[in-house]
Amino acid sequence: MDFPIQDLDINILETSKNIKLAAFGRLLDIMDDLRAQCPWDMKQTFESLRILTIEETYELSDAIMDGNLTDIKEEIGDLMLHMVFYAKLGSEQNAFDIADALNGICDKLIKRHPHIYGDTTVKNEQDVKRNWEQIKLSEGKRSVLGGVPNSLPAMVKAYRMQEKTGQYGFQWNTKAEVWDKVEEEIQEFKEAVSSQDKDHMEEELGDVLFSIINYARYEGLNPETALERVNKKFKRRFEHIECHAEKPLNQMSLEEMDALWEDAKRLE
Repeated sequence: MDFPIQDLDINILETSKNIKLAAFGRLLDIMDDLRAQCPWDMKQTFESLRILTIEETYELSDAIMDGNLTDIKEEIGDLMLHMVFYAKLGSEQNAFDIADALNGICDKLIKRHPHIYGDTTVKNEQDVKRNWEQIKLSEGKRSVLGGVPNSLPAMVKAYRMQEKTGQYGFQWNTKAEVWDKVEEEIQEFKEAVSSQDKDHMEEELGDVLFSIINYARYEGLNPETALERVNKKFKRRFEHIECHAEKPLNQMSLEEMDALWEDAKRLE
């Protein structure tokens, strides 16, 4: 008996969905077991898990930067465990459970995507971002910048603040204007260095970095990703120096180390 192709597609999707739901249910069951029987898991709190979650997030970031799909899969699992753990703690305090958290994000996504679940029309990605921010403000957010976490790394925070305020027109009209600002800030930093006023130097250095981050945004570049690529490159090349040095580093001249550095560049 022949089945319509559409029915086969639906059956495949339903099977895939059931497999995913079963896997998630398995994790929930294991979490219940661990919380009830494992001495370490029984002791954990929101506060004790926080730093571990941050560490796992950076491990996922490393896997993404390395383009290692196997590690990405593993780190997603580790982070998913943490989310389930937090939900378990919330349920023990009768505050919320995993269903509350998941329904909350589902409701938020539906509300903030009126071009999908409503009658709003959008032309491009920028329209979507603007609608998202407007809806957030209508929900009681007091500032466009209210959703930028204080604990974000400074570079990421600068980029996100510029991105958010830019959606409301608080930005330069052209790349040339942004670059002019970069050059202006560099000149002011040079003048501050001449004065040797450390506080002034630090302030002007911050302005230089902020303006360069802004220019990167205009070019469609993520400065955090760019800097991390350089970090990895520097680490790789310096480790080449360490590996191939014929004497202790503190006995090598800069010229000797630079020769090995150039060798590392050629190998790349």
